[in-house]
Amino acid sequence: MGHSLLCMMGFFLLSTVICGNDEAPPKLTVFLQPSKTQLNSSVIYRGETVTVRCEIQGGEGAQWTYEWRRGQKNIRSASTEYTINRVTESNAGAYSCRGRRGSSWTEWSEVITLTVLSPPKPTVTLQPSWTQIYSGETVTVRCEIQGGEGAQWTYEWRRGQVNIRPTSSEYRINRVTESDGGGYRCRGTRSSSWTEWSVSTALTVSSPPKLTVFLQHNWTQINRGEINRGETVTVRCEIHGGEGAQWTYEWRPDKLNTRSTSREYTIINSAESDAGRYSCRGRRSSFWTEWSDIITLNVKLPIKPTVTLQPSWTQIYSGETVTVRCEIQEGEGAQWTYEWRPAKLNTPPTSNQYRITVTESESGGYSCRGRRDYFFSEWSDTITLTVSYKPKAELRADRTAVPVGGSVTLTCSVNPSSSSSSSLSSSSSGWKYYWYRDGKSYKALTNGQISVSEGGLYSCRGGRGEPVYYTEDSESVRIDTTVSNRPVVTLYPNWSEIYRGETITVRCEIHGGDTEWDYEWETNSTIKPPNQNEYRIRSASSSNSGNYRCKGRMKSSQYKTTEWSDSVTLTVSDNKPRPVLTVSPSWLSPGASVTLNCEVEHPSAGWSFYWYKAVPDLSEKSSSYELLPDGSGTAQDSYIIHGQTHTAGYVCRAGRGDPEYHTDHSQPEFVWSADVHSAASLTVSPDRVQHFTSDSVSLTCEGNFTEWRVRKFSEDGRLSDCRRMTGSTCNINTSESDTGVYWCESGSGEFSSAVNITVQNDGNGPILVSPVHPVTEGASVSLSCSLRTQKILSNVFFYHNDKLIQNDPRGELKISAVSKSDEGFYKCQYSGRESAQSWMSVKVTGRSSSPVWLMVGLVCGVSLIIILLLLLYRCRQSKYSCFTRSIQSESHSPGSSTNHGVNQDETHVYDSLQHGTADVYESVTQVTNRNGTVYVLESTEQLEMKLIFGLMKLISCDGFFFYNPVNTNMNISGSDECDDVTSSLIEFHDLRTKSEYWYN
Repeated sequence: MGHSLLCMMGFFLLSTVICGNDEAPPKLTVFLQPSKTQLNSSVIYRGETVTVRCEIQGGEGAQWTYEWRRGQKNIRSASTEYTINRVTESNAGAYSCRGRRGSSWTEWSEVITLTVLSPPKPTVTLQPSWTQIYSGETVTVRCEIQGGEGAQWTYEWRRGQVNIRPTSSEYRINRVTESDGGGYRCRGTRSSSWTEWSVSTALTVSSPPKLTVFLQHNWTQINRGEINRGETVTVRCEIHGGEGAQWTYEWRPDKLNTRSTSREYTIINSAESDAGRYSCRGRRSSFWTEWSDIITLNVKLPIKPTVTLQPSWTQIYSGETVTVRCEIQEGEGAQWTYEWRPAKLNTPPTSNQYRITVTESESGGYSCRGRRDYFFSEWSDTITLTVSYKPKAELRADRTAVPVGGSVTLTCSVNPSSSSSSSLSSSSSGWKYYWYRDGKSYKALTNGQISVSEGGLYSCRGGRGEPVYYTEDSESVRIDTTVSNRPVVTLYPNWSEIYRGETITVRCEIHGGDTEWDYEWETNSTIKPPNQNEYRIRSASSSNSGNYRCKGRMKSSQYKTTEWSDSVTLTVSDNKPRPVLTVSPSWLSPGASVTLNCEVEHPSAGWSFYWYKAVPDLSEKSSSYELLPDGSGTAQDSYIIHGQTHTAGYVCRAGRGDPEYHTDHSQPEFVWSADVHSAASLTVSPDRVQHFTSDSVSLTCEGNFTEWRVRKFSEDGRLSDCRRMTGSTCNINTSESDTGVYWCESGSGEFSSAVNITVQNDGNGPILVSPVHPVTEGASVSLSCSLRTQKILSNVFFYHNDKLIQNDPRGELKISAVSKSDEGFYKCQYSGRESAQSWMSVKVTGRSSSPVWLMVGLVCGVSLIIILLLLLYRCRQSKYSCFTRSIQSESHSPGSSTNHGVNQDETHVYDSLQHGTADVYESVTQVTNRNGTVYVLESTEQLEMKLIFGLMKLISCDGFFFYNPVNTNMNISGSDECDDVTSSLIEFHDLRTKSEYWYN
C-alpha cells in the first residue's frame, strides 16, 4: 500500500515537470566575446574580431537552432555564435537572438549593443610633471590609453626615432642625465589591433638651478634692504626655472627654520633684531639646490614726513588755489599711500598732495603720515593754513593834497602787509599791485608805493598767482592840489559853551579872490554838517559837540582845494544850566535893602536875567514864581529890593540868544526877618533857641490863615518841609539834623518871622536857655544854663562874644535893661562843658524928631558935606593918610547889612553860622567911640573919620562906604579921591563878598 502511494506521487511530480517545460520556454542571453580579451565588453575597436554569442539558460543538451537579428534585420547564421572578423563601424548595432527546437521558438533575447570605435591614441606623461628636470633626479615616463582601461595592452616605446625595450606602460629612469633628454612616444596593441603613436613629450634635463633671495614688499626701496622699524617685510626665495615643481626650502640663519620651510618668510612688526644676512636653498624629492646668494636686511627708525604748502604764503584767501604736499625724506621711490589730518583731505586718500581751491572752511592745521602695507610713519608736524575772506586792498596817502612843487606818496597793501614794509611784504607774499587813476589803469608795480604830483581819484588792487588772483579794489582816495586861499571857521554867537536847545551857527569863510567854492567840513561830532559855507544848528545837543574845520574846493576844478582851516571847538552841554542865586543880607534889619545876585557858569556869555519872588503854593507842596518889578531881562546880574521887612523867598533865571534860550530856575533863596509882625508869626515851645536831642519841640504858625506849612533851612543848605504837621503846628522830636532856620508859610503866600533852632549834639553837655525872638531895647532878659535832667543853679560861666562876662553863683545871667550893645553871641559853661552859642538880637525902638530939629539937622548936614568935601580935597593934595584902620573886625547879625554895637571903644568880630553854631549872620565891621557908632562896609588905607552929631550922611571913598544910623555928621580927610555923596537912595557894595546893601 505504501509503495503504491509513493509511486503515484512520483508519477505526479514527473508529469508536472514535463508539463511545466512545455509551458515556459527557456530565456536566451546574448553577449559579445572578443577573441582572448575584454569579454562581455560592448566596445570593440575597428579591425578587431568579435563574436556575438547566444546562450539559452536551462536549455543545455537540447538541439537548438538559432536565428539572429541586428536591429530589425535578420542575419543568416543559425548557430549559437556569430563571429565578425576585422570589425568595422558598419557592424555596430543592437544584436538579439532566439532559439528553435522543433517547431517551438523561444522569445527574442534582450538586446546587446555593439559599439565599434576607432583605436584610441595614447598619451605620454612625465612623473613628476615638471617641465624642467635636473640631472640626478628620477623621472618616470608613462603611456596612458584613454578609454582602454581594463584591456590587456602591450606597449611599444620610441625616443626620437629609436625604439626602446620596455613593453609596459611606464618607463622609469633613475638619476637622469642630459643623454636621457628627448621626445618620447608610445603606442599600444590588443589582439591584432594597434593604436596610433602618441604625440611626442619632451624630457629636458638641465643642470641644477640657482636660487635667489629677495625682500618682498610693494616699494622699490626695499630692494636696497632697508625697512623702518615696525614695518612688515617678506623674505622670499625664488628658483628660476623651477616653476611648478614642489619645492621645500631651507633658510639661513637657522632661526628661520624654526618657523617655515616655505619659499616665503614674513616678518611682522619688524625690530632691530630682525636685521641680518639671509640665504636659502630648495629641495624636491631627494634633490637639493645650491645655497642662494646672501641678501642683507637693515631695520631703521621710522620716517617723519613734512607737510609743505605751495605757494608757501602764510596768508591764503578764499578763492585761491593751494597745494598741500606731504614729503617723506629718504623715502623716494617707495610706494607710499598717505593719510591726512583733517580727515576731509582723505577724499584722495592715498595721494601725497592735495590741491584745493580754498574757502574759509579749509582753515586749520594740516598733518600727514605715510603708509606702506601695514606700516605707518610718524605724523608730521602740523602746518597751519589760514584762509581769510577775499581781501580788499588798502590804499593810504601820506597827505590828501599835493603841496606846491611837491608830491604825495600812495601806499597800497594787502593785509597783513604794512605800509612800513610793503615792498618786503609784496615780494614775500607774491603780490603785485595794480594802480588806477580816475577809473583808468595807471601803473602795475611789484612795489606797493608810488609818488604822484597830479590830482585825481586813485585806487589800487593786488594780484598774485597763476592764474592771477585779484583782491577787491581799494577805497578810492582823492588827491587834491593846494591853493593859497586860507579858510577860517567862526562860531556865532561866539560863546565858549552852548547848552542843549540853543541856536548856534558854524560858518566857513574863505578870503581872497572872487572864486566860487564848494565847501567841505570835517568834524568828530556825531552829526555831520552839510557841504555849505554855513551850518545853522537850531536846537543844539551834545551830538553837535566836537572840533570843526573846513576847506573849500573850486567849482571850476574839483581837484583844487584850500588847506584845512584851524579847528574850532564847539561844546554843547546836555545839562540845562541852573543859575545860583545868592541873597544879601540873609537876615533883615528894619528898613534894610536886599541884594540878589544871579550867577551862571559863564557870566560874560550874553546872559540877561529874570527875577522872581517865590510865592508859597501849599496845594502843590512847592512855590510859584512872580516876576519882580522891572525884573525881566536885566543886563545886570544883580537886583536890589528896597524896603523889605518880612521873610521872603526869591528865584532867578537867565536867558540869551535869538530866539531866546532860558536856563532852569535857580533854587529858591530866602532872606529872613526875626521881627514878629501881626500878619504871620511863629512861636516855639519850649521858648528857647537851644534844645537837647529827643526833645519834643512845637513850632506853631499864627495869623489869619487856615493853611500853613513850616519850612526849614538846614546847616548843609537843604530846604525841607516839616514832616509832622498837625493843623498849624509842626512837631519835632529833635535830632542833630534839626538844627536850622525855621519859618511859616501860609496858603495865601505870607511868610512869618524866622527863628533859629540849635540841637545840642553833646548828650552830657549843657544848653543855653535864651529867647527865640529879638528882645526889645530897654526890656529885661534872663539867660540860664540847663542840663538835660535839671536847670543849673550855680557855678555857671557866661560868655558874650567869647568873652567871660559873669561867674554867677546863682546860675543865671540877668540884664535888667537891654541895649544894642548887649546884642551878640552868648554861651554858658558848666563843669568844663560848654553849650553851643546863640545870637540874641536886640530890637531898637524908633525915636521921634521935631520939625525944628529936622531943619537943624538938615542945615548941619549940608554944612558937614561942604566941610567934608574940603577935607577930602586937602587929603588928595597932601597925599598923606587921613585915617588908619586900626580897628576892624567882622560882626554877625540876623541882618547882614546891619551892625550891632558893643561896649565903647571896642570892636568885635562875629562869625557866620558854621556847623554846630546857632545862627546864620552876615559879616560887617562895627566901630564905636564916644561920639557914636559907625558901620564900615569897606575900608581903605590911610583914611581918618571924625564923627559929630548932625544929620545922617553917607561918605564914599575909593569905592568904600561909611554911614552912621543915628544922624551923625562925618568928616573924612586925607584923600584927594574921596567924594561927598548925598542921596535918598544909596547903593552899598561889599567888594569882597559881592553882596549889596540898600539904605534909605
